[in-house]
Amino acid sequence: MNYENILFEITDGIAQLTLNRPDKLNSFTQAMHDEVRHAVNKVGGDKSVRVLILTGAGRGFCAGQDLSDRAVEPGARAVDLGDSVEKNYAPLVLALRGLPMPVICAVNGVAAGAGANLALACDIVLAAKSASFVEVFCKLGLIPDTGGTYFLPRLIGSARAMGLTMLGEKLSAEKAEAWGLIWKAVPDEELAAETMAMARHFATAPTKGLAFTKQALYASPHNTLQQQLTLECGMMSELGRTEDYREGVAAFMEKRAPQFQGK
Repeated sequence: MNYENILFEITDGIAQLTLNRPDKLNSFTQAMHDEVRHAVNKVGGDKSVRVLILTGAGRGFCAGQDLSDRAVEPGARAVDLGDSVEKNYAPLVLALRGLPMPVICAVNGVAAGAGANLALACDIVLAAKSASFVEVFCKLGLIPDTGGTYFLPRLIGSARAMGLTMLGEKLSAEKAEAWGLIWKAVPDEELAAETMAMARHFATAPTKGLAFTKQALYASPHNTLQQQLTLECGMMSELGRTEDYREGVAAFMEKRAPQFQGK
């Protein structure tokens, strides 16, 4: 596929997907959905990839849906927004959560609407201190989609989730960190370097163990303690037979840095 709305590259085990409609704050059109889906599927099918970075070009991360892509004139036939969520946003969230590797989101500017919740679908979120998160749906008579009603109460509790989604107020990156919504807010000029440093770390880490870790943590809210213990038992049995586990133990015993292959 020839990408016109995103930038995508894979180098040394690191995949980077950049939403690239900076003049529209990287808001989604159907064409961009198609390109992002293609790139994420490519990441999932490439065993050389050990980490994915998701970020935006220009001064914003993502302003959500480009309303001009499906504008409704007064008196015109209503657009089925649920159809768009079902075909585009929901599969993207599930695809990111299901990738067998860490997914880092580098929020370089405003993350609004579906863009804010897309960031929360990633495993680790770094944000520039000038960035912000805005649940703008209430200003359009809608609900927070792209997993917003799922992620927000689990990450910050129902009281804060209610306030953010029903008032639509802007949340700064630093407050998002303080609330536990994201991993870290960093100075703007350090975002790219810190994101790449983290990606390089993951590119040399035991990828299968990290993939199982994210799976176990995401399963935890739905499981009883017994179910989670059973899940851990099965995962540990499988991971204990991997080359990376053997390498990790050998490196510890030999007092050297491990050379993980992600297997």
